[in-house]
Amino acid sequence: MEEAFVNRVATSGLITLNLEQHFPFGERNSIDISQGLFKGLVLKEKDFRAWIKELDIEAYTDAHVAVYCSSDAIVPTWAYMLVATKLTPVVKTLVFGTLDTLETVLWEQALSKLNLEEYRDQKMVIKGCGDLPVGPAAYTAITRLLTPIAKSIMYGEPCSTVPVFKKK
Repeated sequence: MEEAFVNRVATSGLITLNLEQHFPFGERNSIDISQGLFKGLVLKEKDFRAWIKELDIEAYTDAHVAVYCSSDAIVPTWAYMLVATKLTPVVKTLVFGTLDTLETVLWEQALSKLNLEEYRDQKMVIKGCGDLPVGPAAYTAITRLLTPIAKSIMYGEPCSTVPVFKKK
């Protein structure tokens, strides 16, 4: 007599969370304000204001934008405020920092919309492979959010997972 095939994945009670379903779409862009500094190092207020005035903001319309300075210049806080004033009316998101910082902020915003109570005391699998560029910022954020509430967290696919966390 043959034994019936049992799909252990289906009966395991695992909940798969696919971060691609929460991907923060939109163009990513950055502005290096050292381009508006004298020799990339010194901020001359009059020249910097002229650089901001001439900044083509059309390239940043509806984009997620990171503002940073690549040089070791001492940049007063108000300089970043001037850039923010110019860009805020047209951008989706504006952050101080690199594109990595921007990515972290976008994922924090996207994942903050999740109803985490759905995952309380659940065995979670965070899907690992996909078509969209879901990076470490997303996986770090979801792990931080789920650790206090999930029974366990695994990474990968339900048939092949890497254990990440288990409540004691």
